[in-house]
Amino acid sequence: MMSSSSQFLHLTNNKPPSPPTSPSKPNLTSHTLSQRTHIPSHVYKHPSALLLELCTSMKELHQILPLIIKNGLYNEHLFQTKLLSLFCKYGCVNEAARVFEPIEDKLDVLYHTMLKGYAKNSSLHNAMSFFVQMKCDDVKPVVYNFTYLLKVCGDNADLRRGKEIHGQVITNGFSSNVFAMTGVVNLYAKCRQIDDAYKMFDRMPERDLVCWNTIIAGFAQNGLARVALDLVLRMQEEGQKPDSITVVTVLPAAANIGSWRIGKLIHGYAIRAGFELLVNISTALVDMYSKCGSVGTARLIFDRMKQRTVVSWNSMIHGYVQSGDPEEAMAIFQKMLDEGVELTNVTVMEALHACADLGDLERGKFVHKLVDELKLGYDVSVKNSLISMYSKCKRVDLAAKVFEGLQGKTIVSWNAMILGYAQNGRVNEALNHFCEMQSQNIKPDSFTLVSVIPALAELSVTRQAKWMHGLAIRNCLDKNVFVMTALVDMYAKCGAIRTARKLFDMMEERHVTTWNAMIDGYGTHGLGKDAVELFNDMQKGTIKPNDITFLCVISACSHSGLVQEGLRFFSSMKEDYGLEPAMDHYGAMVDLLGRAGQLNKAWDFIQDMPVEPGITVFGAMLGACKIHKNVELGEKAAKKLFELNPDEGGYHVLLSNIYATASMWDKMAKVRTMMEKTGLQKTPGCSLVELKNEVHSFYSGSTIHPQSKRIYAFLETLGEDIKAAGYVPDTNSIHDVEDDVKKQLLNSHSEKLAIAFGLLNTSPGTTIHIRKNLRVCGDCHNATKYISLVTRREIIVRDMHRFHHFKNGTCSCGDYW
Repeated sequence: MMSSSSQFLHLTNNKPPSPPTSPSKPNLTSHTLSQRTHIPSHVYKHPSALLLELCTSMKELHQILPLIIKNGLYNEHLFQTKLLSLFCKYGCVNEAARVFEPIEDKLDVLYHTMLKGYAKNSSLHNAMSFFVQMKCDDVKPVVYNFTYLLKVCGDNADLRRGKEIHGQVITNGFSSNVFAMTGVVNLYAKCRQIDDAYKMFDRMPERDLVCWNTIIAGFAQNGLARVALDLVLRMQEEGQKPDSITVVTVLPAAANIGSWRIGKLIHGYAIRAGFELLVNISTALVDMYSKCGSVGTARLIFDRMKQRTVVSWNSMIHGYVQSGDPEEAMAIFQKMLDEGVELTNVTVMEALHACADLGDLERGKFVHKLVDELKLGYDVSVKNSLISMYSKCKRVDLAAKVFEGLQGKTIVSWNAMILGYAQNGRVNEALNHFCEMQSQNIKPDSFTLVSVIPALAELSVTRQAKWMHGLAIRNCLDKNVFVMTALVDMYAKCGAIRTARKLFDMMEERHVTTWNAMIDGYGTHGLGKDAVELFNDMQKGTIKPNDITFLCVISACSHSGLVQEGLRFFSSMKEDYGLEPAMDHYGAMVDLLGRAGQLNKAWDFIQDMPVEPGITVFGAMLGACKIHKNVELGEKAAKKLFELNPDEGGYHVLLSNIYATASMWDKMAKVRTMMEKTGLQKTPGCSLVELKNEVHSFYSGSTIHPQSKRIYAFLETLGEDIKAAGYVPDTNSIHDVEDDVKKQLLNSHSEKLAIAFGLLNTSPGTTIHIRKNLRVCGDCHNATKYISLVTRREIIVRDMHRFHHFKNGTCSCGDYW
């Protein structure tokens, strides 16, 4: 058998079918109606009969019904049959039942019509109940009764009842009937029993085109795209020629495996067969090319379409969203509005996705208004999209408002809200919603854990990390690659880098994000050599590094002073992998050179950049100038930052500290004065420490904690102990106050308060874990080394950039941070 990648080459020898002839529309005379319905022509002499035959809507039927009753025709079998048929056709099965029940001598055809009506317009339970009534009334089933019932069982994924109908098919002698068995194949495929579907298909003595299309669609919809494509070749070998339905079925299969080549072959066949201009074929082609990364080709097909359905528009919008061009997606959406195309739930969800990617709150609110006006907000999926959009637009408060007003919340709703809180730094709310979700007996899935685990990672609490890991195991999610990746990242961010590596090594499957998480973990712990070694192992495997991988490994080199390795990786990124560096990569390179003291090289690197340097780049340069006390380059970097982001006070503080270190007090005063005039403020230092499942927050100089007096008293004693061990306070960045006051100010830094609290409230030998929102200052770093020495405690501090493991008077960073 030919492979799926070449199977459509076989189609090149097929001649296009002759175009169908279009018969002229007949005149609806009594004679033609009689021929068409096999009813004697004299019956049609009454005008009501002709009106029923010409009826095209429920509204018209309700207008005709009084005439039938007035003329005493309501009890005629002809009119009863026609009324039943029309009521069922227009979805009014209850009205059909009111016609059906009073009839005394019910013909079998009436039962068949009613069963069709129940199957198409009512619940599965009602359809099955009516079928039982048929059996009780000794009505002999016909094959189409079973095809209708099998379809409704499949649509409801009711395998148990479907098997009962399958048994009835066999009992009534239809096990060789192609129509009935096609229904059986469809049932098992829709119920995710594709192996059973194929067994039924394979046993059929004869198979028509509909049957082939059914099994091909079954494999495609069950995620077995390649098998579906292989079956197209087999159907041709057995004499069946693919039609437009076959093409529409296999195009998504090609899209699902991302095979542009196979999709193009199918496209070629569609052109030769004369199918290309069919709207469903064109729409499927738009979808296929978009999913295969050829959104430009998709747009060409879309623009050439003479007729478009709402599905065509949705496919094009989705294509642009998935290809990372949300602006063009919104342009198509706007064009759709301008042309008056009726929007669907899918349309607004795609538009909301585009707004979320753009972070465009105003357009997101506009789409929300459309949702309300068109009454599309009753769909929970639309509400979920609104939650995600508002969260990504940094308005988690509006997301919460949508969530609270949502009736019938699904697991997706909870996941969207938890992720929204986590992404907006509202860690406690994310965890509270996770707990509330469990209290309502909603079982978390992999998406839930992947949403909530990063929130736990931000708290850096090892005990809770272990609890979450246990929860993943209990819910059988510990084999999911994305959950495991999140756990690796969480343990690394909680300071347990060895545990993170153990999990990494245990994983049977690894995604590129898994490698990135582990490499980044090593980098933030100052284990640059381990990060480089792991990156080298990755290169030997089948998973290729992406742009994030290179950012992680270059940053790891930066934190460990591995300048040559970092330079090599930056060159390899483009030369060996064809990846264009982004602004973050340039920022990492400036950080790499700057931390190593190569400030002039870092500045030359900035001047030689092929793109205009951004905030990330100049921010790294300013930070390096602070570390190495370079006033000249610091001023240049700060000037650029003030132009790019004048509202950020942190850059002014850095420049001020550079001046203070250089004893340039006048310039420092000018920067501080400018900050006061413009209302800029430094982000206050905050350190967190967890004790007995409660997180305690400490701000620099704060005295609001219940144990404040005890903490400050302890720090006085501890300060004397570490001075005796060799600690000398660094007061260079503080001026205009007495030396004693300078020392008091240093003593009230948030990390020192948090460390003192931890030492006071834990037993000897317990490791202290601290989380700080800013970069740890030089004095606190030095003091913590001495604290670890005199108290014989290990202290792990995670600042905004990296981890510091203090033990026996040394730090894991080797004083390189």
